This record gives sequence, structure tokens and C-alpha cells, in this order.
Amino acid sequence: MDFSYHIYNFSTVQYKKVVKPKEQATLSYSFMPSETFSARPFGLTVNLNYRDSDGNQYLEAVFNETVNIIELDEGLDGETIFLYLFLAACVALIFVAGQQVLSSYGLTKKLTKSKRVERPTTKQGDVDLDWLPRETLNQILKDAKTSPRKSPREGKTVKTSPLRSPRQRRMQRSTGVDD
Repeated sequence: MDFSYHIYNFSTVQYKKVVKPKEQATLSYSFMPSETFSARPFGLTVNLNYRDSDGNQYLEAVFNETVNIIELDEGLDGETIFLYLFLAACVALIFVAGQQVLSSYGLTKKLTKSKRVERPTTKQGDVDLDWLPRETLNQILKDAKTSPRKSPREGKTVKTSPLRSPRQRRMQRSTGVDD
């Protein structure tokens, strides 16, 4: 291995702890590698720099092995959530498109409500006139006997006044009548 080539240097902490002769010391050092290093093997070398009581400097490799950096599986991350949302939207789009295709060929059942039409009473005895005041009822019965009933659309002549609606003016222009 070429120890002169460094990919990542984690040597930022200096402990400066004094260890007496014939004793041991444990040092804790945590680091976080970049995400670009995940799922690849790397040679990890931990070097210990120390000096003795006389001031002589020493360098000792306390760990020198190949390690694999792995990414922790955290369950659902943002990318996975959006992937599931996109897949659900695609399924909904396919469902709507399929429904539209089937309805254009008439293969789906069209649910239509029957329209309710209000119908007038046809018999004279079907109408309850007890709620009307006596004077109004007498006037209605008197008018019914003296004049025959006609629909407003049947032959009723309308006098034209100088003030006409825009619709009536437009109808006259289309027929060619000019005032």
C-alpha cells in the first residue's frame, strides 16, 4: 500500500494525554466519512503519534485493515416517499385513462337519474281550494265561468309599443320590416 496517497484525512483531534509507564489508555475518536465513499472498500490506517519522557517522537500504526463503508438503512427517506407517490399517481392516471376509453366505447354503465317533471292537476276535484280566502275563490270561479281558458301562446295578439325589447327589434330586422 502506498501510504503517501490519502483519500480522506481524519487527523483533526489531538488528545495530549499523559500515559504513565506500564499503563494503558483508551482514546475514543469518531468520524463521519462522506456519502460518496459508501459501498466501497478502503484501507483504513490509524496512526498513533506519541513521544516518550525524553521527548523522542514515535509513529505507530495501531490499526491497518481494509474496511467497507456502508450506508445505514433508515427506512423511508424523501426519495422513497416521492417514488411511491409517483407510482400511485401513475396508477391513478392509468385507471382514469382506462375508464375514459371504456366509456367512449360504451362499455361502462352510465348512471343517469330520471328527471322529475312537475305535472299540473288534470281533474277539477284534485285541487284543494280550502286554503284560499272566500273572496278570491269566488273571483276565480266567476272568471272561469265567463271566459274560456286559453293558453298564452294560442292566438293572443300582442300590441306593439314604441318601447320594444332588443330581441323584438332583432326579430323585426331579420324579417325586413322597417319602422
